[in-house]
Amino acid sequence: MGIELLSIGLLVAMFIIATIQPINMGALAFAGAFVLGSVILGMKTSDIFAGFPSDLFLTLVAVTYLFAIAQINGTIDWLVEGAVRVVRGRIGLIPWVMFLVAAVITGFGALGPAAVAILAPVALSFAVQYRIHPVMMGLMVIHGAQAGGFSPISVYGGITNQIVAKAGLPFAPTSLFLSSFFFNLAIAVLVFFVFGGARAMKQQLTSSGPLPELHPEGVSASIRGHGGTPAKPIREHAFGTAADTAKALGLNNQRVTTLIGLTALGIGALIFKFNVGLVAMTVAVALALLSPTTQKAAIDKVSWSTVLLIAGIITYVGVMEKAGTVDYVANGISSLGMPLLVALLLCFTGAIVSAFASSTALLGAIIPLAVPFLLQGHISAIGVVAAIAISTTIVDTSPFSTNGALVVANAPDDKREQVLRQLLIYSALIAIVGPIVAWLVFVVPGLI
Repeated sequence: MGIELLSIGLLVAMFIIATIQPINMGALAFAGAFVLGSVILGMKTSDIFAGFPSDLFLTLVAVTYLFAIAQINGTIDWLVEGAVRVVRGRIGLIPWVMFLVAAVITGFGALGPAAVAILAPVALSFAVQYRIHPVMMGLMVIHGAQAGGFSPISVYGGITNQIVAKAGLPFAPTSLFLSSFFFNLAIAVLVFFVFGGARAMKQQLTSSGPLPELHPEGVSASIRGHGGTPAKPIREHAFGTAADTAKALGLNNQRVTTLIGLTALGIGALIFKFNVGLVAMTVAVALALLSPTTQKAAIDKVSWSTVLLIAGIITYVGVMEKAGTVDYVANGISSLGMPLLVALLLCFTGAIVSAFASSTALLGAIIPLAVPFLLQGHISAIGVVAAIAISTTIVDTSPFSTNGALVVANAPDDKREQVLRQLLIYSALIAIVGPIVAWLVFVVPGLI
């Protein structure tokens, strides 16, 4: 077996092991990088670590650290509660509030699973209290998180734009973000009406009040598998007890400074073009200094498993590149002589694999495979990258992914099996139809 096929086989084995066993794929990838790089290829350690994504590592740590502080001091809960009150009792608007809040949270840099973990308990609680279809509420949260997931300061956007820029391909961060946003928005519109949104629009709240009871057990039980770690109960992130709810929903000094910090992050990264990781870490440290008691709990909630996952898989891909695997695969793809077919196959590959494995890791693995044939200039790189990115992430509704598992775990006990079954059917359909639509919308018009 050639080195190229061996490296691909190791990568496939990592995905399979991480899917069926609770082992972090990033840890597997670092081990694979050592075996492939040092043992088989005889590479120097410095050459192996040349592929380590240091900038992305800092961004992931800093952003999750900052949002952990915002979650613990109740700023996120305050934003959700305020957004819900804006609808003034219109039940049909509640799912759209969840969609938009999820998009804003991920758009400012939070990981998609983090946004879903924050909002899914709230959304499913509203679904129970106001008789909204639980699958619809869950899907609105997930697609909202994906809608904002490719902003220039987000994790997905950072991964994709960094890979494309490093390859020397033309890229448009804003175009990628808007493509993902409107694609997921279109899906959300269909989901809303298919699952009874028209009926919900006719309902009106009889009274307003605080957020309904959350489902902490669901959150704790759901973020497992794919190398994930259990989440703490939602009450530890926010209020503490029901008696503290009224006080917790107020706008205190901590939340004001956190909102200022989040605004500073957006302005610094988008307007002044400062490094996202450095700005986020600076804001997080400033907030920690103002409230030292928050700091340790926030550090504990940094998504270390995700950081390890991404750093490991990208480092391994770097070793694969040095082994000539990327060129080997690219030559095989190019030999097909049909760029449109190649792009469609990559979209399907991303969608199907991502339904069972980490979308974040897969983005770092599959986009580099498209780079060599895109460099030939026969097809629009911007359109192909957008189609692959969207196809890879829209299937995070799968119950086998963290996002889908969060929705299932927070569904009412008597409807959990129904929600699981409907999410399975929905995810299978979206994995088949989604890549075709993305290919038709973004790739076919860009054929040069």
